[in-house]
Amino acid sequence: MRGYVRRRGTRPLGEPALIIGAGPAGQALARELCGEDTELRPIGFLDDDRPHTAAGLPVLGRTDELEEVAGRTGARTAVLAVPAMAQAQVAVLAERAWAAGLLVRYLPQGHGPVRVRDLRDLRLSWLLGREEVRMDDDRARRLVTDRRVVVTGAGGSVGSALCRQIGRLGPATLVLLDEDAGGLDRVRREVTGPGRLNLDQVTVARADVRDRRHVQDLFGRTRPELVFHAAQQHCLASSEQRPCEAVRTNVLGTRHVVDAAVRHRTERLALVSSDKAADPSSVLGATKRLSELVLHTAVGGPTCFAAIRCGDVIGSPGSLLSVLAGRIERGEPVTITHPEVARHFMTAEESAGLVLEAAALAEEAETFVLDVGEPVPVLDLVYRYAELLRLPEVIVRFSGLGPGEKLAEKVFSDGEHRVATAHPKIWASRPAPAPTGLARLLDLLCIAADVDDDAEVRLLLRRLLPEYQPPRRPEPAVSAPPGGGTVSTRPERAGP
Repeated sequence: MRGYVRRRGTRPLGEPALIIGAGPAGQALARELCGEDTELRPIGFLDDDRPHTAAGLPVLGRTDELEEVAGRTGARTAVLAVPAMAQAQVAVLAERAWAAGLLVRYLPQGHGPVRVRDLRDLRLSWLLGREEVRMDDDRARRLVTDRRVVVTGAGGSVGSALCRQIGRLGPATLVLLDEDAGGLDRVRREVTGPGRLNLDQVTVARADVRDRRHVQDLFGRTRPELVFHAAQQHCLASSEQRPCEAVRTNVLGTRHVVDAAVRHRTERLALVSSDKAADPSSVLGATKRLSELVLHTAVGGPTCFAAIRCGDVIGSPGSLLSVLAGRIERGEPVTITHPEVARHFMTAEESAGLVLEAAALAEEAETFVLDVGEPVPVLDLVYRYAELLRLPEVIVRFSGLGPGEKLAEKVFSDGEHRVATAHPKIWASRPAPAPTGLARLLDLLCIAADVDDDAEVRLLLRRLLPEYQPPRRPEPAVSAPPGGGTVSTRPERAGP
């Protein structure tokens, strides 16, 4: 069977699995898995009531510690074994498991005896309409092993996934930089312990990339050889409302990190960008495009740069899926901007793998993207998700596109020429020469942002990026009463 390793004189060993829920159903499932040759080998429980043991297995932590316990134990699968659990909670736990790179299986609701054969897959790939792209560790391992590494935005979805993957590749040191003390502590626990990094290999730095002196001091003390810059403002609506804040974080913050990397002779710097940077129509997209151009201003020095455009990260706590599940379960309408809106969805693990691979492939400040096919219609995602979790009737409302939103993003702009790389799923675009006067205009932009001059910031964004064209707000594609249209549907079948 898949995932088995056979030892002489013993039964096959399945993939290590964490059972979530140490109640009667979880214990019954654990006993059956331990007594049979199955694809799963239970290594312990997660349970919020925290008994010490159950069914002869240890209770390893609470459910909100899933990512940390998974990293510490090497688990490959999470089994949700609480049949009466609210579907919104199932969604939250599934997202945590997906964010940790785990497969998810669950027991459906019911009152009969618990059987292994009743387990069902909760497959993120079915929601995405494709299989997750897994990167080969060899190139990334050669890049990271025995190097001094800094990750900014370490507490975020992509940043924490980067830290987990880097931690498995044997860096000499790993510096975690973020404003969020709680997020830093969580990531530190995820990357340290038996079989992972030692505590003295990991440095936690609570800092803001907008603070130039703090960034310079940190780089001076740690002398990083590799930098992964994932700190960013990523909320489109917030960026439209507060453009100065978006510029300070995405443009000025990137400038500080790039300047520090060059000054302290960092070998490579990889910037986590967004597909919204391609022919941007929003303040967010414009600031992410400018953060890419900041790299171009430093080309020719000691540092090799790469920009990596990621899609919308899915399968992380608090993302689209858990919001959907909670609203659907409460019978509340799910609000979508437009019936035809579509997005490039990626998991945090895919994004982190792409960033590592692209950093190793970089030669001259290229922009890299992952080939994930056509954008996924958000409405299809909602219906698939409802089917997968056997959720009740779905009520969808259409609000119309907001300021700066597109119906669909594209990964390259019309003026960018994509080229193949050594990885069949990764494409790159060679950088064009930096526009004349870019550095001076960036100075003016950062000055305007510092004094909270929204009007001047918007004007300078257009001067810096002629391709930045905020579109007119299109009308919904369906006839609708004031406030948006409504569609009601009940899923007819469950996903695989």
